[in-house]
Amino acid sequence: MKVLVTGGLGFIGSHTAVELQNKGFEVVIVDDLSNSSLNVLEGITKITGVAPVFEQLDLREKALVEDFFKRHADIAAVIHFAASKAVGESVEKPLLYYENNVTSLVNILKELQKRPRASFIFSSSCTVYGQAEKMPITEAAPLQKALSPYGNTKQIGEDIVNDVAKVTNISAILLRYFNPIGAHPTAEIGELPIGVPQNLVPFITQTAAGLRESLSVYGNDYPTPDGTAIRDYIHVVDLAKAHVVALQRLLGHKNQEKVETFNVGTGTGSSVLEVITAFEKVSGRKLPYKIVGRREGDITIAYANTDKANAVLGWKAASTLEEALASAWKWEQKIRNLQ
Repeated sequence: MKVLVTGGLGFIGSHTAVELQNKGFEVVIVDDLSNSSLNVLEGITKITGVAPVFEQLDLREKALVEDFFKRHADIAAVIHFAASKAVGESVEKPLLYYENNVTSLVNILKELQKRPRASFIFSSSCTVYGQAEKMPITEAAPLQKALSPYGNTKQIGEDIVNDVAKVTNISAILLRYFNPIGAHPTAEIGELPIGVPQNLVPFITQTAAGLRESLSVYGNDYPTPDGTAIRDYIHVVDLAKAHVVALQRLLGHKNQEKVETFNVGTGTGSSVLEVITAFEKVSGRKLPYKIVGRREGDITIAYANTDKANAVLGWKAASTLEEALASAWKWEQKIRNLQ
């Protein structure tokens, strides 16, 4: 069965492509290479022994998307990752985020609605909850006003998927990720940000590898036990496996509604300082860091209630924070030739 993975050479997309191929799916990857590398294709192939079909394509280009789906009429499902994803950057460049994240989604759904049946998995985010009032966050938590254009594009994206599914033959699952970290245990693929990392863990590993002088901790005056922000950090391989079981649910017609929503996290919150301490433990390296001001768009605390995903999908995160950090460090060491 053929599955399109958009943004499939990105961090989460590449790990999901691996898990799909390990389950026997035929994977087609579309990526514009704006925040990824062709080397990732080689990594996927090394891990699985199968080279996925790849096309470099800008999904904002409607005519190119139409042509792609005409040539790949046998695609049974789409897992849509392709999007810009940095909170801080979205505050600085809002139009880039609205154009990239919304236009690409619309163009894909326009093609899928022409099909007699289509299965669609949307890469959403816990940012749709904003600063939730209760922890852990359930799927029933009210969506707060987005604190960044990035978060808003995810809310808008969910609205678009819901509206389209009501009037078409598209069935969808919205996966609201918490904070993906780590790398494949083979260290053949991992997180590879272009330029200065916008996420905590690659900044940590780059600092430990000597690429950065020190790590910036954005705020130590939050109302948390140690004053730093708390997030739910999930191993990217666990997250990738959640996509496979969600896809199998749609393809097996087991979904109870046209659009279903699941949180994907560990159910545990860790502060920035706790992550730094855990990394120092698994790496054996002392991490230089400095406290700086809070970053616009950041929330205080977010961690998932994963009961629904555990019960309905039969999925549960298996890796610990330390295991995820150890895999991220192994990957960083490999790409910097530090091993």
